[in-house]
Amino acid sequence: MADQPKPGTQPVKPSPGQGKAPTEKAKKAGSRPDFATFGGILLALGGIVGGLLMEGGRIKDISQITAAFIVLGGTFGAVMVSTPLAVLRGALLRLVHVILDTTQPPDAAIEELIGYATKARKNGLVSLENEALEVQDPFLRKALTLAVDGTDLQEIRNMMQLEIDMAESRATAEAKVFESAGGYSPTIGIIGAVMGLIQVMKNLANIEEVGHGIAVAFVATVYGVGLANILLLPASTKIKARISSDTELKELKLEGVVAIVEGLNPKLIRSKLEAYQYAAKGDEKAKKKAPAKAEKVPGAAQQPAPAKG
Repeated sequence: MADQPKPGTQPVKPSPGQGKAPTEKAKKAGSRPDFATFGGILLALGGIVGGLLMEGGRIKDISQITAAFIVLGGTFGAVMVSTPLAVLRGALLRLVHVILDTTQPPDAAIEELIGYATKARKNGLVSLENEALEVQDPFLRKALTLAVDGTDLQEIRNMMQLEIDMAESRATAEAKVFESAGGYSPTIGIIGAVMGLIQVMKNLANIEEVGHGIAVAFVATVYGVGLANILLLPASTKIKARISSDTELKELKLEGVVAIVEGLNPKLIRSKLEAYQYAAKGDEKAKKKAPAKAEKVPGAAQQPAPAKG
């Protein structure tokens, strides 16, 4: 248990921005508006409506309350049938991650961990007991609390990795709700168009009314395809990107806590976390496989040489 400085080691002198407790800026992740989401929606709608106006159309041509009611009601009704209620509730709450970025920047997380590492190396791991309870991030708070309580290092890894996997699985299921909705929406739009055509067929005697009715009927198809490709499918993709970033950040924090328990020098921890931050997952897998292949080379060299005649 590494709750005391190792014998014979000198206390680490705090360097600028290292020997202090984590700042409020580092502790608070904050919420930042995702301007790419707002800008993308405005650009997509502007391009579609602008193209309509350039072709001599009018906004009134695509403003149909009935079509919107059919597409929205039919799409979300199908989603409710195919999705468990708990997952559906979580998916609606996760819409916040589409318009707001609540992920803590990796640099801020590293600074926070370095602050804890410096204090633990100077005063022992037990000195983090009070600060661990004040950490706002539930994942980091749990990992630090386990470390301060003297939990075995391998147990900390297993417990926190399991939590990472469970959170990722749950979030992925919630992202797939919008992906499913994006598949239902165009089909519901076609249903709305067919229903409009049925009403048109009742007035075949009046050709002018038929032309106008057909135009109105296809508005439902526009709504269905537009809803899927401008909002629902992009929302699913954005949520998956947030999940990936959040998973990588949690893994970085876990590595930081493990390094603190091991009593590593804060400068070494910083180098390790910065390398971990920029390392690609493919490169990490390649590094893990490389030693296994390299082990065969020394073994071959150790074979006894054939005796000379």
